[in-house]
Amino acid sequence: MSNKTLQLNDQLYQYLLDFSLRESATQLALRQATAKLPVAQMQIAPEQGQFMGLLVTLMGAKKTLEIGVFTGYSTLAVAQALPPEGKIVACDVSEEWTNLAKPYWEQAQVLSKIELHLAPALDTLDNLLNDKAQHESFDFAFIDADKAHYSLYYEKSLKLIRKGGLIAIDNTLWAGDVAKSEVKDASTQAIRALNEKLKHDERIMLSLVPIADGLTLALKR
Repeated sequence: MSNKTLQLNDQLYQYLLDFSLRESATQLALRQATAKLPVAQMQIAPEQGQFMGLLVTLMGAKKTLEIGVFTGYSTLAVAQALPPEGKIVACDVSEEWTNLAKPYWEQAQVLSKIELHLAPALDTLDNLLNDKAQHESFDFAFIDADKAHYSLYYEKSLKLIRKGGLIAIDNTLWAGDVAKSEVKDASTQAIRALNEKLKHDERIMLSLVPIADGLTLALKR
């Protein structure tokens, strides 16, 4: 028995996938296509996508926000978990990467649920916040974009999320670098600062889950 989170070696991780992962054929095809890209490491792990889909289902979410789409695997995982009338407002700056996503969204019959905004996410979030009707109207948000703006993405998402809504923030363990004091690059420092901020933020309930590269869950009080 262990009283702390297990270290997953390759054998145990494969066991986790073999006995937990329920990945659609479209998700698998998209993940395999993304794996051929030089920046494939930017894609979330499949078990994380499944976990977020479960969270969205548990919440009965209908309206979600995604900051950082990449090739659309996380978008697909959440969209498949939403009801037919569900909607994702998805923010990204790359037409190239999101164009790779679209055929898979269409194949999974979720394209109509996804409202893609190709612009800097801060601009899209500000446009949403300029409409008072959007305030506290989202059930769930996923943040997985440039780390320098993580704190701003969080603050703006918190205004858009309803009370009882959930913000999920990716890469908050950052391959372990957040715990290494000698690592001082800008991205690591930004994640450290956000983690420190969230630790003391009384506006939320908090859990940093050691799945994939670390997934922080912030439930708005």
